[in-house]
Amino acid sequence: MPTDSPSAPAQPARVLSGIQPTGRFHWGNYFGAIRQYIELQAAGDAYYFIADLHALTTVREPDRLRSFVHDAAVDLLALGLDPARATLFVQSDVPEVTELTWLLMTVCPMGLLERCHAYKDKKTRGLPADAGLFAYPVLMSADILAYDATLVPVGEDQVQHIEVCRDLAGSFNHLYGDVFTLPAPRLVAGGGRVPGTDGQKMSKSYHNTIEVFEELPAQKKKIMRITTDSRPVEEPKDPDDDHLFALYSLMADEADVQRMAELYRRGGFGYGEVKKALVEAADAFFADARARRAELEADPERIAAVLTDGAARAREQAGRVLMRARQACGLTPAGRQS
Repeated sequence: MPTDSPSAPAQPARVLSGIQPTGRFHWGNYFGAIRQYIELQAAGDAYYFIADLHALTTVREPDRLRSFVHDAAVDLLALGLDPARATLFVQSDVPEVTELTWLLMTVCPMGLLERCHAYKDKKTRGLPADAGLFAYPVLMSADILAYDATLVPVGEDQVQHIEVCRDLAGSFNHLYGDVFTLPAPRLVAGGGRVPGTDGQKMSKSYHNTIEVFEELPAQKKKIMRITTDSRPVEEPKDPDDDHLFALYSLMADEADVQRMAELYRRGGFGYGEVKKALVEAADAFFADARARRAELEADPERIAAVLTDGAARAREQAGRVLMRARQACGLTPAGRQS
């Protein structure tokens, strides 16, 4: 039943999140989002989708998009997403969401979308922005509302989109009755900021990523080229103000992190020593996932079956919500079930 989730804590959470297949997943994707997906599988119903419709705003080559979607599915499963505990599907396999997007567009003020940061940023920089980018937050809202999601894990830069979703759901509910559940954001611990090889936030846009399943020699080369400052070896350094240490802290166990922090504060070491430790820690951290990925890649029928089953479950839920919305606004006779 539709609710405003913040006022209904007794209800089990229904988690919803999507991830764009615009390239291979990197450490920022894993520690900023995917790790939380895995943890939230135990929180209640969990729906995770590969956002290929969203990716169309940037990926224009059909074969690349298909390859990215496949790799995303394999990577998510290898990293620990369990299709027995969570629903994994491809966004475009649920056409109910695109119809729901149109229903939401009819109650969406232009000004609301003009204030959204992705579109606003492009316009400010004088870059071309298509209608897909402009309407992106409406499709994202439909993605969330279609599954009666109550909890949406996001980074700080995505909170605005959850606010847009709540605004649109509230407007629709005001006009047509209690149709949509209002979701709440769940902020990623630490803000979801993972430093890249240059110290900025790790992002494909900055070309500073280290991929999760990159070939180990190529990954090692990237790690050894991570930008560091020029302070002398003997000088003590603050571990809390160093992006190389921040990356090491994500991978190493607590005891090793404490030892590394003491080394920083004591001084008398070179950054090359830390980089070698990071190479070893990353190799060990993702070793099991690499082994699972090799097994999954060798069984494409298993991947297809997971996505087919996930799409069927997602369509069943989205179909119920869409029917509710259609009946509310007069597109379907009241009482019709399908």
